[in-house]
Amino acid sequence: MNDAATPGRDSSDSPGTPDTPDAPLLDTAPDGTPPSRRSVLRTTAGVAGAGIAFGALGAGQAAAAGAAGAEPAAPPRQGRTMAGVPFERRSTVRVGIIGLGNRGASMIDLFLAQPGVRVVALCDPVRTKAESAAARVTAAGQPAPALYTRDEDDYAQLCARGDLDFVYVATPWETHFAMAKSAMLNGKHVGVECPVAMRLDELWALVDLSERTRRHCMQLENCCYGRNEMRVLRMAHAGLFGELLHGAGAYNHDLRELMFSPDYYEGPWRRLWHTRLRGDLYPNHGFGPVANYLDVNRGDRVVSIASFGTPALGLAEYRKAHMPPSDPSWKESYIGADRTISMLRTAQGRIIRLEHDVSTPHPYSRINSLGGTRGVFEDYPARIYVEPDHTDHRWGDFARYAEWDHWLWKEHANPPGGHGGMDYLMVFRLMQCMRLGLVPDFDVYDAATWTAPVPLSHASIRAKGMPLAVPDFTRGEWRKARTGMDSDKPSA
Repeated sequence: MNDAATPGRDSSDSPGTPDTPDAPLLDTAPDGTPPSRRSVLRTTAGVAGAGIAFGALGAGQAAAAGAAGAEPAAPPRQGRTMAGVPFERRSTVRVGIIGLGNRGASMIDLFLAQPGVRVVALCDPVRTKAESAAARVTAAGQPAPALYTRDEDDYAQLCARGDLDFVYVATPWETHFAMAKSAMLNGKHVGVECPVAMRLDELWALVDLSERTRRHCMQLENCCYGRNEMRVLRMAHAGLFGELLHGAGAYNHDLRELMFSPDYYEGPWRRLWHTRLRGDLYPNHGFGPVANYLDVNRGDRVVSIASFGTPALGLAEYRKAHMPPSDPSWKESYIGADRTISMLRTAQGRIIRLEHDVSTPHPYSRINSLGGTRGVFEDYPARIYVEPDHTDHRWGDFARYAEWDHWLWKEHANPPGGHGGMDYLMVFRLMQCMRLGLVPDFDVYDAATWTAPVPLSHASIRAKGMPLAVPDFTRGEWRKARTGMDSDKPSA
């Protein structure tokens, strides 16, 4: 969850000097001269315009285009693919963190726990949050980090530092695009809490900028590192479910109390998204793991989405029961569907169901289901039925399949940190890949694909559930099988 404030800066800080060489910031021209930053911005702006043009289609026009299979043409590639591109090997990974609310502050100790990682700079406009986070850095035995707390735009000063390798973004959703863009333009790899952006043109712009700057832009989807998710992934790739047919994921989580809390989020930013979009605001937790099972962008891809939404009643009903008439929330009109259901189709004919519901009473569930010709797994609670192990039409005990645990979970049986240890494993693996010069487990194409349901589900619901085309952010690279989350343990 992204629940930090939008960050700022402290004028007493100045950029440092890099102590390790880095790869070139931009692709070189035929004569060997790298293009200017201005040219990259101009190119990105042009691609963004193409995305806006698609987003500006009337609901009926967009639905008709999707239903007819007339996918909007991908903008021409401006750089080189980032599929399979490794990080530059480095002995120390120098990290800057933007956003120190609930999520950002909870992740600091996980970065500090990794070997060969230094937290160099912190950014948040709430000075007390930055100071509290800095105290944890020094308590861990590291030098005091630079603080950027002047205003909401001071993240740009952090990104401009010369002594950072990686920028971690944990801020309100509407700020993610600008911060990821700033990090890459300044030569930094960037990891962003989900969703990575809120508009289709922004997703294309991040893809193009990653390719141009040769910097990874990653959706830091922690649920991909859950123990059940990683076990199912290995079982699926080993063929235990037979030929894969369908999957399902969700973010069904009653957030009403938190969204109306004056303290949990820094302002009402998350609740306000329910006044702007009708679709699935948070698809990544459910979509990411299922996309991994089905090798989306690594042998298959999602080609269309059709979304449906219920009336938006839950937040208004909660407000009526719990908020005084003087509360500012009474000025808000909610349009976000209480329950959104999206059906996605892949190039190989598989079906993915996504759900989103944060405004009605419901026990927490990400559904996390996978089915094939030999059986099915369903989570919440975890249960399995696969042939020939099960033939009595009764669910089997998923705990009996612990032998299929991913090597990360075998190496870290009881990882520290939140969300059952998945946060720690995500940070551990990312920092490991950066230190050893490995290809990351997921890339900008995954980030764009997993987030595309945000704008597309909204458009599909407005079009009465008609299917819309999902762009091929890889521009054809999806046809090439390649590794992802189901990685081998590095020999180093």
